[in-house]
Amino acid sequence: MEQGTIRIGGQEYLFYSLQTLVVGSGAAGLNAAVSLYKEGQRDIGILTEGRLMGTSRNTGSDKQTYYKLTTCGSEPDSVRKMAQTLFEGQAMDGDLALAEAALSVRGFYHLVDIGVPFPCNGSGEYVGYKTDHDPNQRGTSAGPLTSKFMTEALWREADRYQIPVFEGYQVIEILTKDEDHKDRIGEVVGRRACGVLALNGREIQARNQYTVFAAENVIYAVGGEAGMYDTSVYPVSQTGGMGPAFRAGARGKNLTESQYGMASIKFRWNLSGTYQQVIPRYVSTAPDGSDEKEFLDEYFKDTKRMLSAIFLKGYQWPFDPRKALDYGSSLIDILVYQERVIKGRRVFLDYTKNPKKAEQNGHFAPELLGKEAYEYLKNSDGLWDTPIERLEHMNPAAIQLYRSHNIDLYSELLEIAVCAQHNNGGLAGNCWWESNLRHLFPVGEVNGSHGVYRPGGSALNSGQAGSLRAAQFIAHKYTGPAMDAEAVKQCCGAQIEAAIAFGMAAFDRSGEEIDLKAERKELGVRMSERGANIRSLSGVTKGLKENWLQQQRVEEAVISKPADLKQLYRLRDLLVSQQVYLEAIADYIRRGGASRGSYLIYDPKGTKPLPCLPELFTFSLEDSWMSGQIQEVEYHKEGCKCFFRPVRPIPEEDSWFEKVWRDWRENAYYQSI
Repeated sequence: MEQGTIRIGGQEYLFYSLQTLVVGSGAAGLNAAVSLYKEGQRDIGILTEGRLMGTSRNTGSDKQTYYKLTTCGSEPDSVRKMAQTLFEGQAMDGDLALAEAALSVRGFYHLVDIGVPFPCNGSGEYVGYKTDHDPNQRGTSAGPLTSKFMTEALWREADRYQIPVFEGYQVIEILTKDEDHKDRIGEVVGRRACGVLALNGREIQARNQYTVFAAENVIYAVGGEAGMYDTSVYPVSQTGGMGPAFRAGARGKNLTESQYGMASIKFRWNLSGTYQQVIPRYVSTAPDGSDEKEFLDEYFKDTKRMLSAIFLKGYQWPFDPRKALDYGSSLIDILVYQERVIKGRRVFLDYTKNPKKAEQNGHFAPELLGKEAYEYLKNSDGLWDTPIERLEHMNPAAIQLYRSHNIDLYSELLEIAVCAQHNNGGLAGNCWWESNLRHLFPVGEVNGSHGVYRPGGSALNSGQAGSLRAAQFIAHKYTGPAMDAEAVKQCCGAQIEAAIAFGMAAFDRSGEEIDLKAERKELGVRMSERGANIRSLSGVTKGLKENWLQQQRVEEAVISKPADLKQLYRLRDLLVSQQVYLEAIADYIRRGGASRGSYLIYDPKGTKPLPCLPELFTFSLEDSWMSGQIQEVEYHKEGCKCFFRPVRPIPEEDSWFEKVWRDWRENAYYQSI
């Protein structure tokens, strides 16, 4: 790594040059850095807003799952079978599915070896369980904080290898340059990434915050675009970073596909598993806390169906329009949305009391449960009188988790919402996780490698597999040096100067200062209401008009505090991302796309889950004609370009040993796609 200065627009800025820069320090980014080191690379750096920030470090669930090939018992499994399961999730590229399946065991055992406490039996078999959309027992878990344990172990590895860390930096521009190149099918690829412009938030002077990083390769591990949503279970420290990638020319993929589900909002946490299986009471109130009522009673006339739906939210946590019909578990998500968004009320889970319909003579009546719920609670020693007692006996750590965040489930209601939780779409990449913007490798949640219905826990595996693939390709193919300061100035000087000018102009203008907090709130509310789990073409179109007006305000913003500079750039980039996402959703609906995955699209020709619900909830299910297609999106300020392409099939790899051995020795597999 080289350090110096670069002169842009008459000003000197700090400059670093290194072979590969990893942006982000979650489980995927850290594994990319560690894997590069193990592949022989030494000129590596990790750029992060904070070592303890992000989704991997600060999120989890009742039993956070890692999805991998079966490693226990006599049930048959294979790489091809697992790849097929992933591929059948719809809108999933087969080459990515095969790579994720093939590398799942390697990634898993690497985590075991560096200290992630996954459980095994006395013979050393790492046990598993079935997760959602999983025909085998491929799921495993180290508990509710699995991804946190992963980042802690990977940080120990990165520190042991003494990989340099740039902490407190926020990427505001991905630097690019022209490069003539044709891919394997003859398509001209004209640009590539060659570094980033970042803000150092630890500098107190505005202009001194800008730092230029030249890099031959950028591994982009910034996570999902969490900052777009108001109701979100992403940790507050996770905002995302897709805006700079879109503006640089990286394509989006499957941006219509995100996952939403029930979560607490005072402390952000998924309310899956035991939190639902103990049958808590659902209540809503007026904004001031008055007028408490058990609103599910108005819609579920059959007690057994209502209690079964609550119980099944533990297994079927994500909102799924297919499960909103016939009094399914996702009807609850719709009713929660209606109470909060349409009626303007607050919604809570109450663990101190049973639902009124679950009691007889003032006590819990297990005989009112359906067979599945009854047997589960009985086998789990969970047939106690109140939800909190059931939770205490079945999962005391679930209570302690909230207590550690100053929420006492023994005495207070837990406020909830249907929240954004995971981005199944993201930036497009090939089978080595390289973007169409060459030398940029989106890994982890920011990569749109997932389809519509991914197995639970596959995201953690995908992050490990994809980051390893990127590291392997870089180490064998992209080993050239980064540009020096003079070359960066020649290629990217105008781009850097324009990016800096945007921020400095906000200090130079006079007038009323922009309220950055209020603007972020407006952006988030728009996405949660227009582009989350309940959608309509009219709502998305209105959201795009509002987005455009807000972008104009931000372009003319006035600020005076250097600390506001990071938030101004973040707001600009989140608005870019929101525009791209909303345009992708609008394009999908206009092409006839219907409800699927984790969202409901209004269709006047469809049906409502219940006749008494508002017209907004009338929908039709996707008939799978689009399941073999993938939508990609290119950002343009005046309007994005959206197009569909067929999914890439699962490759028919040659497995004849001598041929594979020869190709492996000759590095024949490492080629730009």
